[in-house]
Amino acid sequence: MELTGGRGVDIVLDVVGGDAFTDSLRVLGAQGRLLVVGFASGQGIPEVKVNRLLLNNIDVRGVGWGAYAMMRPGYMHEQWAEILPMMESGVIKPPIGATYALEDFGQALVDMDERRTLGKSGRPGARLTDRLRSVP
Repeated sequence: MELTGGRGVDIVLDVVGGDAFTDSLRVLGAQGRLLVVGFASGQGIPEVKVNRLLLNNIDVRGVGWGAYAMMRPGYMHEQWAEILPMMESGVIKPPIGATYALEDFGQALVDMDERRTLGKSGRPGARLTDRLRSVP
């Protein structure tokens, strides 16, 4: 809340769930929107008391990317076509939580499985935008 001068944020994209879900609700401003994409924390599916939503007109929405992509073929490609130039120019800066040498790939998998990584993980010299461009 400090970063927004107490106003709160407009949108939170939550792929983690668990405690992060509760934290996400706390940082939303009036009429904010929480987009629930997944539950990667492994802490189970979070619950919310609806009075928290009513007090600030907060919207919690489930986002099923897989189902949506099947309903709108080509949509993901259109979105990445807009997002990638913003990443390459530095307008959007995805957090890189860890980098691993190729020979440490096994440790990278262990760290991800044990939820010790934040953001994206990769190897030095690998550009995230190059990897994303190869996705159909």
